[in-house]
Amino acid sequence: MLKTFGRGMRSFRKQRGLTQDELAVAAKLSRNYISDIERGIRNPSLLALVRLSRALRRPLCEMLEDVEPRAR
Repeated sequence: MLKTFGRGMRSFRKQRGLTQDELAVAAKLSRNYISDIERGIRNPSLLALVRLSRALRRPLCEMLEDVEPRAR
């Protein structure tokens, strides 16, 4: 799940044209934290998820969509 979320977050970041440094500043997190999330080795806290969602201008539910697909 962490790797799936990390890949999705990297994709959203690149769609916005942001570097890891720029996202870190916008989300008030460290660049290393961003890197660890994108590589799937960090389990972000709820506060971090909300900050990332706002910085990426994406609804949190959209960011989590691929991690836990809805039952059909």
